[in-house]
Amino acid sequence: MLFNSQPFLFLFLPVAWVGYFLVAPRHALAGPIWLSLASLAFYAGWSPAHVALLLASITLNHAAGRLIARWRHTPRGSWVLAGAIAADLALLGYYKYAGFLVAGLAGLTGLPLAVGQVVLPLGISFFTFTQIAWLV
Repeated sequence: MLFNSQPFLFLFLPVAWVGYFLVAPRHALAGPIWLSLASLAFYAGWSPAHVALLLASITLNHAAGRLIARWRHTPRGSWVLAGAIAADLALLGYYKYAGFLVAGLAGLTGLPLAVGQVVLPLGISFFTFTQIAWLV
């Protein structure tokens, strides 16, 4: 679903907007939770398979954030932060650069290396760097 498509403009956007204003006054977290669910639904409209990847990334970053908060100002907290950032960048690197790196390595070595078709999840750079910013 594109942002300028009729289903988005006349179905998804009004439901998301009205839903937000109905639930937001009820609880401080209700609005953000509603918008998060709407975002996941929108993302699922493009690629349901990648919603699991997105949810896994969000879950791991949330767990890392809780550990960082618990161990704030300690070496443990710094290590968890560094590990979480490394994991986020590894995920981004795999989806964006795996094919390029394997093809380059195959060209340099002459080995018959290949990586399967890697489908880049929509907005992976945005949500990866947003999660890194949240962790920091």
